[in-house]
Amino acid sequence: MGDFDGLVAVITGGGSGIGAATAAQLIAAGGRVGALDLNPPADSASILGVKADVADSASLDAAMAAVADAFGGIDILINSAGISAVGDVSANDDAEWARVLDVNVTGVARAARAALPYLRRSAHAAIVNLSSIAATAGLVQRALYSASKGAVHGLTLAMAADLVRDGVRVCCVAPGTVDTPWVARLLSRADDPAAEKARLAARQPTGRLVSADEVAAAIAYLASPVAGATTGMSLAVDGGMSGLRLPRV
Repeated sequence: MGDFDGLVAVITGGGSGIGAATAAQLIAAGGRVGALDLNPPADSASILGVKADVADSASLDAAMAAVADAFGGIDILINSAGISAVGDVSANDDAEWARVLDVNVTGVARAARAALPYLRRSAHAAIVNLSSIAATAGLVQRALYSASKGAVHGLTLAMAADLVRDGVRVCCVAPGTVDTPWVARLLSRADDPAAEKARLAARQPTGRLVSADEVAAAIAYLASPVAGATTGMSLAVDGGMSGLRLPRV
């Protein structure tokens, strides 16, 4: 028996990185997954890949309906889809601010709005949003990204308060720098990608990047019925970056 036996999860951004790692863990624990992505994975007995765009409400409505029709309902929503932005507050123009906030923040709201009719019918309903250490720690050259993830943190708390009486738990996971293809693409733009990766690893007290599987395990815990008394919380998976202040060697 697994923690997710009989449960259906929808994962936005489920085609790669943290989303794909989370899908694998939930399926291994008995769940079935609707993986929403611009490039969705192939279907199997336990996963339904659905092409969907978190910037498009109609796309999300159709995707949620497809998952519910295939698997008989939706119990869990994991908002993993997101995009990055680099630079200080003057580095990105208005159009880029609108684009990143639309995907990272409004995209979470759109997906939740589309999933709620199904979640409200579940006995084990949960939403887990992907925040970031950037929501609460001042990181250099991450102004727009930090603003978006700070908004996700605040939105998580507001959603948790609004939905607790409906039996829908809402939490978020705040990763540090995770070793994913998404981070690899960011590193590829650096003058010295290897040196930049080493710098990012060194700023986490563990001295290494977080793995996608480690973030997925935290998401799985918060989404699972075993976390039934937990809502409105942010769980850091950041190698100690948010809480530890180690002396310089």
